[in-house]
Amino acid sequence: MGRTFRPNRRFRHKYDRLFKQEPRAANVFLLLCEMADEKGQVETDPAELSKLMAARFEDPRRYAL
Repeated sequence: MGRTFRPNRRFRHKYDRLFKQEPRAANVFLLLCEMADEKGQVETDPAELSKLMAARFEDPRRYAL
């Protein structure tokens, strides 16, 4: 996991559109992208995802980019 997620313009555009509709969903999308490996795969369960959301975002409805 030595790489850092860097959102490109296309990702920011998708995030912005999703954020306007549903801010929490946009932040879940961001978290999953940050967690994904080189193949885009994420292995987690709902309980772990909930814990990670709480740790990553102070307010899940706030803009995070």
